[in-house]
Amino acid sequence: MRGPLPWILATAGVLAVIVVTALIGNREDSSETVPAGEWAQNVCGAVGVWRGQVEAIVEDLRTPNANATAGEEPQSETPQGRTGFIRKGLERGVQAAETLVVGVDNAGTPDTEEGEEAAERVSDWAESALSELEESEESLDDEAETIEESIEQLAEAGRTIAAVLASGAQTLVEVGRLDPELATAFRDSPTCEQVREETAG
Repeated sequence: MRGPLPWILATAGVLAVIVVTALIGNREDSSETVPAGEWAQNVCGAVGVWRGQVEAIVEDLRTPNANATAGEEPQSETPQGRTGFIRKGLERGVQAAETLVVGVDNAGTPDTEEGEEAAERVSDWAESALSELEESEESLDDEAETIEESIEQLAEAGRTIAAVLASGAQTLVEVGRLDPELATAFRDSPTCEQVREETAG
């Protein structure tokens, strides 16, 4: 019953990234000051889409053979096959993070007392997430020679993804503590509420 799930999640994630990218292309406030509510909504929208895509990637990595058709060799049959599969997942993670960076930067700066600091913190986290995923992808240049090595590569990729997810949630919490007006904006934004629920889940 779980077989189609990763494909469905991945497809939904790709479509969401396409939609967000299109919106980013039509609207860019990176050099502008915007109302707190608008900034919170846009930042949480970018983070929410990114989380959805990353969660789909994690699901794929957990079930690498779920989409294999009859007679098709499973991805995990050889160390090289596993490394290639992990690399593809991380490539998707990097692409999603690149969209996240653009979305966060294009959200602008909230018009609040600590708005500049808040925007900088979220932007720094997005850049850091992208950098960590890129480094994780580059670490696969040395292909695994044994199944044990490929399992360790998968575990390391999982740790990296978990770390950037956790740091993103923590960054939003810190921004709320930094600026009470932004804390209110986060609380009142439906998109931020959805992100909170997904993070808590």
